Amino acid sequence: MTTTPLAPPVAGTGTALLRRLREPAPPRPERCAFCGLDLPSEHRHLADTEERALVCACVACALLLQQPGAGAGRYRGVPRRYLSDPRHALADADWEALQIPVSLVFLLHNAVLDRWVALYPSPAGPAESELDPAAWQSVLDRTGLARMLEPDVEALLLRRTEDGTTSCHLVPIDACYELVGRMRRHWQGFDGGAEARAELDAFFERLAALATPLREGSDEL
Repeated sequence: MTTTPLAPPVAGTGTALLRRLREPAPPRPERCAFCGLDLPSEHRHLADTEERALVCACVACALLLQQPGAGAGRYRGVPRRYLSDPRHALADADWEALQIPVSLVFLLHNAVLDRWVALYPSPAGPAESELDPAAWQSVLDRTGLARMLEPDVEALLLRRTEDGTTSCHLVPIDACYELVGRMRRHWQGFDGGAEARAELDAFFERLAALATPLREGSDEL
């Protein structure tokens, strides 16, 4: 039987000791899921298409697993492009037909299942919505971004604002999960509360600076 050793005592006395006991432990660095190498805060992600999950990877492992024949095509690199469609328009009735209980949803196309999946933030993390094919197809048909999206690794991100407009962006899938995680940490009450909305506003401010818009009258950049 293996045993887990006790943690060593904290050195110091008096006020200094109490201060150190109260301070949270520094976060452990993320590691590459394949070789165990410590990763910087900004690192690559791969989509595991079999598990429908994201995994962290160092540059070497990410490049290796994306080579033809490596990993039997199971892993796909998450790109870093951000696009927007300023012409996208969605009426109140169209949004209500989607039956999303919050003002944010992201859609991705699962290549294995060969269908679209819709998810939205909740206190428990990303929640999946049952798609009504006709309602969602009407949304997808309104933007050229849906045709440009890469399955499994990119998402179509829709946000409905209080003035009745709906923004439409194409983003890396890991950005969506990062946003959901940030909102979950700050979620309060039924609709998320002020702190969660502030996280949402800050995210879309950064997104506006990163995104390249589609050209007017074209599905090209």
